[in-house]
Amino acid sequence: QVQLRESGGGLVQPGGSLRLSCASFGYIFTISNMGWYRQTPGRQRELVAVISRTGSTNYADSVKGRFTISRDNAKNTVTLQMNSLKPEDTAVYYCNAEAGKNNQDYWGQGTQITVSS
Repeated sequence: QVQLRESGGGLVQPGGSLRLSCASFGYIFTISNMGWYRQTPGRQRELVAVISRTGSTNYADSVKGRFTISRDNAKNTVTLQMNSLKPEDTAVYYCNAEAGKNNQDYWGQGTQITVSS
């Protein structure tokens, strides 16, 4: 079992920045990829960014050049730095980890980000 605990989020004006962090607990040695997803009402959860254990990254086209995902394997944390935020970035953001031999998905509780003036 892996537990994920998110921090950060909140209200920010368009063009502003926010930083999300996610700490992992439990069988963390089995974690492969970690990432961030987001969801708005009535829509499916979508990938924002993902990072492998070796540091390879992948981003949604909508956030490329604005968001940066990073990972500290020693501290078992993953961070999402979000710059130049837009109203369409408003969503609940979820931390994700794939762990175990079957790459089972684990999720944080979610944190709200609202971009509004």
